[in-house]
Amino acid sequence: MQYKRIMCLDYGDVRIGIAFSDLLQTIASPYSTYTRKNLQADLDFFKSLAISQNVELVVIGLAYNMDGTSGDRIEKTKDFGDKLSNYLNLPIEYVDERLSSVEAEDILREAKVPSIKRKGLIDKIAAGIILQNYLNSRK
Repeated sequence: MQYKRIMCLDYGDVRIGIAFSDLLQTIASPYSTYTRKNLQADLDFFKSLAISQNVELVVIGLAYNMDGTSGDRIEKTKDFGDKLSNYLNLPIEYVDERLSSVEAEDILREAKVPSIKRKGLIDKIAAGIILQNYLNSRK
């Protein structure tokens, strides 16, 4: 039996936070923050990453409004997710990511990470939080 990872994306217009599960799909680890270039370059980057990390599923956070309604951000995220799924030939699962960035900011603040460094870390930490919540929900 070959074990595979789950890749999680915290999608944004400028940056995309990335996290991966361990091979047993129980622990999420923040990986990096990707700065977007253009659609084709973005798809190529994630294809290369999915292959190198032996990914079988991509989880993407959806930024619902606090009242549970959806907005333009969700449509943009799903549009990107659909294109990514087709390009990677991998399934995509969408999960509610409300407050993941706030939680990531709190974690970095508690760790006394200077605010100037937080901006580059928040997205990957948020992706790790989204993925860990997803993994926990499957138990």
